[in-house]
Amino acid sequence: MMTARKWLKLDCAPALGLALTALTLTACAAMPQEALAEPKPQTELPALINDGFESESALSFDWPMLEIGTGQYEDGPTGLTVLKFGKKVNAAVDARGGGPGTVNAEYLKLGYTQPELDAIVLAGGSWYGLEAVTAANTALLDDRYRGGYWDNVGLVVGSIIYDFGGRRLNEIYPDKRLAQLALRAAEPGIFPNGAYGAGRSAMNGGIFGCHARSGQGSAYRQVGDVKIAVFTVVNALGTVTDREGNVVACHKGDNWPEALKATDLMRAAPDSLQPGWNGEEDTKEVERKNTTISVVVTNRALSPAELQRLAVQVHTSMARGIQPFASEFDGDVLYAVSTNEVDSGPGATLPSMEIGVTASELMWDAILAAMPEEQVTQPEPDPELVVSASALQKYAGTYRFSHLAELTVRVEDGALVASATGERDVFQVRKGSPRTLLAATPDTFTVERGRYPFSVQFTDDTVIVNPGRWQQTGHRVSGN
Repeated sequence: MMTARKWLKLDCAPALGLALTALTLTACAAMPQEALAEPKPQTELPALINDGFESESALSFDWPMLEIGTGQYEDGPTGLTVLKFGKKVNAAVDARGGGPGTVNAEYLKLGYTQPELDAIVLAGGSWYGLEAVTAANTALLDDRYRGGYWDNVGLVVGSIIYDFGGRRLNEIYPDKRLAQLALRAAEPGIFPNGAYGAGRSAMNGGIFGCHARSGQGSAYRQVGDVKIAVFTVVNALGTVTDREGNVVACHKGDNWPEALKATDLMRAAPDSLQPGWNGEEDTKEVERKNTTISVVVTNRALSPAELQRLAVQVHTSMARGIQPFASEFDGDVLYAVSTNEVDSGPGATLPSMEIGVTASELMWDAILAAMPEEQVTQPEPDPELVVSASALQKYAGTYRFSHLAELTVRVEDGALVASATGERDVFQVRKGSPRTLLAATPDTFTVERGRYPFSVQFTDDTVIVNPGRWQQTGHRVSGN
């Protein structure tokens, strides 16, 4: 039974409640165009953790040597995940994708026998998120956990995913502050699955236009005295596939089969890789920057060669659960770690092979666990609903999401019309292509249904696009 934990609440703006804990740290990121108040920490017990998870699943396991810290900027949303070890450990790395983003990974390839690694950071924010890796390392020094003497220098490695572009309307990234908060709040025994930490704005299936939400996942098994844990952040260009070959989540076209198989999409290539495939008009450009970053940890002592083979074996196995895998536009990286706590097991043959088989199956579990229970949805318009002219006029104005994105809403012929008036599209409202907003409720509007969901909710001087887990909030800068 998991006990309730205290969270640290950071209030950055009115009506915006963001929570920070050893499980999930949240904070507010300031953008140059907006002046956000300095966060004011308070402790509280949120509903999310109270003798278990109520909304999203989590992995609970007994391994004091391995501590987890996750941090998020809900204003992004974006985040990071820290794996911290109770002592220096051995590690290896296997990079498969065509565009990996890493810090200190090359050092792990040298195969030194002495344990040197302190922590691994997985982060969003593309190249900018790599700041989180070095920030975690300096926190070890600042906290006097590590020092400057040659045999006590801290070593943190890490990798990033791309979570900008069409998935959110700002360029907030996980930075030094968030990384150090997450490291210092890390604790053993709990790993949140789904849209948390580094997987907060992860997606998958873009190569086929699925653009489904994913996140971070984990799995654990103990065989005798040998412990094996795997963690992954699934931001893959390919689609997540279950053990029956089904695509787990996809924004499908009208002509796509209900029971969509990965083989349906793979066999239809190269046509299935093209925008507008299968008669779709509501197309979305494929953002060819994706990455799945993963970690496998065992307490079994392994040589550098065995650790390297474990990394290769488990990483190769991931092509079963993500199809296609390790493309030119993926930055796939896997770290294999031995905490050197057990000298024998799990069987009588090569430990790296035995652990590799078990970890490979666990990694498929972790890939599936990364998929959130919910996706972005679109409400149905109510043809019987009549919103008064005065109410419509109240919603008119220009709403700013960041220096990159603005949405201008006007009243035209008794209806609301939305236009993207900043540098970028506002999801399904494309620049130069205004969209009529259809009323679903008196304050919530949608557009004519297409392949990808879109809705807006007006509240006071803000507009919320796609209300829910991945919502984006714009603040009125002109108009009523």
